[in-house]
Amino acid sequence: MAAVAVGAGRRRRLRYVTERRGFLATLLIAPAVLFIGSLVAAPLILAIYLSFTDATAGSLTGPWIGLANFRHELNDPIFVDALWHTFLFTFISQAVVILVAGLLAHALVHAFRGRWFLRFLILLPWAAPIALTTIGFLWFYDTQASIFTWFLVKLHLVSATNHPTWLGTPRAAMSSIITVQAWRTIPFATVIFIAGIASIPREVDDAAAIDGATGLRKFWYVSLPLQLPIALVAILFGIVFTATDMVVPYILTAGGPFNSTQVLTTWAFQTGINSGNVGEGAAIALFMLPLLAFVTIGMLFFARRAEVT
Repeated sequence: MAAVAVGAGRRRRLRYVTERRGFLATLLIAPAVLFIGSLVAAPLILAIYLSFTDATAGSLTGPWIGLANFRHELNDPIFVDALWHTFLFTFISQAVVILVAGLLAHALVHAFRGRWFLRFLILLPWAAPIALTTIGFLWFYDTQASIFTWFLVKLHLVSATNHPTWLGTPRAAMSSIITVQAWRTIPFATVIFIAGIASIPREVDDAAAIDGATGLRKFWYVSLPLQLPIALVAILFGIVFTATDMVVPYILTAGGPFNSTQVLTTWAFQTGINSGNVGEGAAIALFMLPLLAFVTIGMLFFARRAEVT
């Protein structure tokens, strides 16, 4: 009997421990912490270490050189241009995304025939593999067989013998990669905007109609303030995804022509992987960390200020 009583007491204590909120919270969040630690924290720590060394390809160690890699990059005109190109690539594409996604979301919340099919078409760029769709755009922008140029020629907007070389001139190449990046990010922002619009209670629309707020007045004074927090989240994700993406610029132009579309991600890859200067490549990649951290903190601050209670 004593053994049975002791066993029952242990089971009660074990059940009490497993039912505690702190134990359950730790148990449920532990897999996410282990996942982030193994796939994010460990590579980040390694990259920080490598950025202060003269490591080369084939080794994850090297002589300690302090801030030499960072000083070298700050004096490198290609890096300075890549920093500016990253800013243009990110913020111009996201400005286009927010404008187009906002218009699409406000159109798609209304019921009309074929709405589900239109939503499906809009989601396709986000669902399709990015490398595959970007390779498709290589044909779209091809110098000799561009279907885009063919349409412009047929519409008599450009000459068949004197048409733009979309990936061959600096300004056209930058416009091309910005267009593709915006095209593939618009579906994600559209879904976020639709969710934000759908979360607005119907009573708000009824109250706005009673007060005489319609059209632009309703959008500016009622809809926009309620959508602003979730819109800022969409903008934040778009900025982070775009600033850290190298697939679109690398596949389309590989930084060319003449480094005119070189962004930090492609320059870090070419320096650290293709050229074998691992330490220098890590230093280039780490330049994005404080910039994105600053943007993230600022966006979250404004999202909190914009919350409507």
